[in-house]
Amino acid sequence: MRVLIAHDMEGISGVVDWRHTESGNPEYERFRRIMTAEVNAAIEGALAAGASDVVVADGHGGGRNVLIEQLNPRARVHCGSPSPLSMVSGVDGGPAAAFFVGYHAASGTRQAILAHTWSCSRVLGVWLNGEPAGEIRLNGSVCGQFGVPVLLVTGDQAACAEATALIPGVTTVAVKQASAFQAAECLSPEVTQPRIREAAAQALKQYRERGTVRPLAVRTPVRIAVELGNPAMADIASLIPGMQRVDGRRIEGEYPDMVTAYRAFRVAVSLAGCA
Repeated sequence: MRVLIAHDMEGISGVVDWRHTESGNPEYERFRRIMTAEVNAAIEGALAAGASDVVVADGHGGGRNVLIEQLNPRARVHCGSPSPLSMVSGVDGGPAAAFFVGYHAASGTRQAILAHTWSCSRVLGVWLNGEPAGEIRLNGSVCGQFGVPVLLVTGDQAACAEATALIPGVTTVAVKQASAFQAAECLSPEVTQPRIREAAAQALKQYRERGTVRPLAVRTPVRIAVELGNPAMADIASLIPGMQRVDGRRIEGEYPDMVTAYRAFRVAVSLAGCA
């Protein structure tokens, strides 16, 4: 049984500031070690519950964050950017299930650490078929197109609540309790890592026994709407084939499936950075 472990960084224990997540800052080096350890905890839990193959998708920034020399040797890591499926690279390779480690809540969420959707400066909001979508919904829906359910989500309490509302039966681990955008009560890595390991093992064990968590399905065709940071960003992103300008900052388009909509969204955000 193959398991995909897709990780981000803002939802790692102790992370409360952008400096903790940005390459070049001394604090980043500390927290990428903690992040790698939390990923390893999820790997160990998956292996303990019977996974025979684990693939890690390095999903933060440019995908160059996991310390491969510290990664559990029984896992492989997909790193670098851009890649065809970005934050869930490897989901098209036949995993039975996915874990999301170190995830954060959607843009605009109250009392959520560094809450954003893809880009804090370029993206004010995203909607799939009219429903608000953060990275949990976006990436979970791509997994759903391949029939892969998301069994585990770790992050702050807001990310866990978002996942629970989206995915009935999902297992969550709250590694910190956010009180503001850049403030939280954080648990020690000595506490969070055993909790993640245990939750990963339990989630996979229950799924193998009962199969109760379903892949996150999206009705097709998929209509995706994006509110960008300013009109200049919308000017350039609306040039994408299939995208239409809705108002000063919002664009939307209809695509045949989730993967195609996801790719169009990623191009829109990239182009917005040129404005």
